[in-house]
Amino acid sequence: MTGPAVPAAGGVELLWLPLGAGGRSVRWNGRVFEAVVARLEGRPVSELYHSALVVTMDGVPHVIEMGPVWQRGISGHGTVLEGPVGARWLGRSVLFRYEVRCWPHGVIPDVDEAVASPQPLSGDVRLARRLLSLVPDVPPLTWGRDESRVGEMWNSNSLISWLLTVSGVGLDGVRLPAGGRAPGWDAGARVARHGRCPTSPDELA
Repeated sequence: MTGPAVPAAGGVELLWLPLGAGGRSVRWNGRVFEAVVARLEGRPVSELYHSALVVTMDGVPHVIEMGPVWQRGISGHGTVLEGPVGARWLGRSVLFRYEVRCWPHGVIPDVDEAVASPQPLSGDVRLARRLLSLVPDVPPLTWGRDESRVGEMWNSNSLISWLLTVSGVGLDGVRLPAGGRAPGWDAGARVARHGRCPTSPDELA
């Protein structure tokens, strides 16, 4: 595992990582999922990507990403919050929980496989500081479900687009790798713009 490159001054960078990079099972399952969805939508199959951020403040790079709580060698480092995977009740088990990490000098296991990355999104230190301050406020929605009813499931890409939107960094500078798709990206932006988070136990059932 290697750490991400440190921006010269400070700011926000985006990384695109192939879904399941470094793990055959996740990559294979992702390809099956995309093949089924592409056929249902009548379009060509795309490469799937998940995203991470590197936010630098005072010369210190902070890795922001979402991953399973049981991820060996990574879990627990910079953990800000946790959420369930698949269903709220499944989150009682460590096997079905994710964690949001904001990890100073953190590492990304599959960073060497990043595509069209890093993408500099902002060199504004004030925006970088604001983005870091907002990480604990990410809504701990259920991974793989659309609890906010925005038309797309919540996942690691939702985390990143939510942070970029609410912090003011914005999404204008974001470019997906050619032929790529990032499921969940629109969900994060929509939740951020409209505040569409469940507010009652019934909505979380």
